[in-house]
Amino acid sequence: MINQDMIIFGAQLPTLVPIFLATMLLMWLLDKQCVKWRTYERVWHPALFRTSLFISIFTLIALLIY
Repeated sequence: MINQDMIIFGAQLPTLVPIFLATMLLMWLLDKQCVKWRTYERVWHPALFRTSLFISIFTLIALLIY
């Protein structure tokens, strides 16, 4: 069985916690670019677009690791 936990600063965390934090950082950078490129003016529902993009990125990274 593969251990799916990570030790960070002496705390045992599930692997999905650092993936979630990395996704938040990546989404922050992508959000700044989407505002710069005025992408949110072209989508029907900006909040739904942001949420689906976050979920897609999180799932992609998690599937690549697992």
